Amino acid sequence: MIEQRIRNRLNLKEKFAKRERTFGGWISYREPAIAETFAKAGFDFIAIDMEHTTISIDDANRIITSVQSEGGICIPRQVSHNNDYMKPMLEAGADGIMIPMVNTVDEANIIVNNFKFPPVGRRSFGVNRAHGYGFDFERYISTWNDSGLFVIQIESITAVENIDALLTINGLDAVMIGPYDISGSLDVPGETDHPKVRKAGRRVIDACERAGISCMTQVADVTADAVEDAFDQGYTSVVMGSDLFILWKWAESMRDIMEKHR
Repeated sequence: MIEQRIRNRLNLKEKFAKRERTFGGWISYREPAIAETFAKAGFDFIAIDMEHTTISIDDANRIITSVQSEGGICIPRQVSHNNDYMKPMLEAGADGIMIPMVNTVDEANIIVNNFKFPPVGRRSFGVNRAHGYGFDFERYISTWNDSGLFVIQIESITAVENIDALLTINGLDAVMIGPYDISGSLDVPGETDHPKVRKAGRRVIDACERAGISCMTQVADVTADAVEDAFDQGYTSVVMGSDLFILWKWAESMRDIMEKHR
């Protein structure tokens, strides 16, 4: 089991490094069966949104297990930079971590230190699900530094201005642009198509291309044309909506049908 998970992680790392097109699923609800269903679709990875949801560490633990039971890769987005959130997710067997609101190299280096084992970082050693409850301990700790997936989010104009330096941090596999937060930092909150926001996104996309780093975005309303447009803009990885977006759009459609026939 652990050998397959290592191969899966290294395979995705290679795809990111080659800037191949990759696709992610996004989980906002706590029910593990939803994530398990998504995993059956063949996404390259499934992300868990712990930042803007009520998904707890215990919930995420069960979601990670469900995704990996279908051979999927699971990358939680933790709620903050605090290692109190990262460590339990890694011990639960997460295949990597997505970190929101990374603005400076100093911030990133602290996170990397918590992410990687010595001598590269300072992640502490323990025994839990990630280590096969002890059965896979040596194999896990000897491969994690090279196989664990590390993604940061660029979500402010400060991060955009620091993008070239941020792309040099140790072990970075991909970045994900957060246009809503960037719009807020540019004083045009919610205007994700504003010229200033698009210019900031373009700067990150171009920097990622120069550095050979995968650049990710999320398409809220998923259509074939919308996904192709994201790739045309220069993104190399697309998160395909989310469970919440799917249910929201379905509920809107049902409301409209009901109102039409009342």
